[in-house]
Amino acid sequence: MAGVQDRIAVVTGGAQGIGAAIAARLASGGAKVAVVDLNEASTQPVVAEITAAGGIAIGVGADVSKADQVHAAFERVASEFGGLHILINNAGVLRDNLLFKMSEDDWDTVMNVHLKGAFLCSKTAQQYMVEAKYGRIVNMSSTSALGNRGQANYSTAKAGLQGLTKTLAIELGPFGVTANAIAPGFIETAMTKATAERVGTTIEDMRAAVAAAVPVRRGGVPDDIANTAAFFAGEESGYVTGQVIYVDGGRGLI
Repeated sequence: MAGVQDRIAVVTGGAQGIGAAIAARLASGGAKVAVVDLNEASTQPVVAEITAAGGIAIGVGADVSKADQVHAAFERVASEFGGLHILINNAGVLRDNLLFKMSEDDWDTVMNVHLKGAFLCSKTAQQYMVEAKYGRIVNMSSTSALGNRGQANYSTAKAGLQGLTKTLAIELGPFGVTANAIAPGFIETAMTKATAERVGTTIEDMRAAVAAAVPVRRGGVPDDIANTAAFFAGEESGYVTGQVIYVDGGRGLI
């Protein structure tokens, strides 16, 4: 099975959490991986882990909300690795607050990183993919796309990513490029730990509450998302496009 063997992948927000797990998973499958994050230095532990395991990776610093930085980052990847076949739009930030407390900057920051960032990265990546007549774009949405208290900005951005995904699937499909999205539920990362602390609880209590509420009786971990991303990114998934998979332990069933 070809999977992602010898493909060239970019993972944004790859320095930690879900992005780091996806980068490692793709590299273990034989892809050359560019770990992209705001600060190149922050990507080095992930790059080192991948290379120590026998994979191939580089770290690249870029603000995905800035077109010039995205273009420069992708040009570097294509130059060093010889192309670009897989894009994982995972970069994200949180600026949670109730609507009446949410500032314009809170709104703009989340929109710029999640939504504008995915737009800029997809627009840049598709040039290489269309030329190669092959590509896989995976956007990171969230169960919050269905609405979540205190996340008017985040929920809107994540819902927007689902619309972007379906439109990319329509426009790029004729050129051999698929576009799909993953909508994680609770996934235990540094970001969710910070969220727990902000709302006055602990990650342990949050994990227990989620486990009690979902059919699989556990919380999610980054590898759950990495495995789904690897499926979408694989060569064999070329007939799957425009889809959104909710990876939430079955919470949406109850």
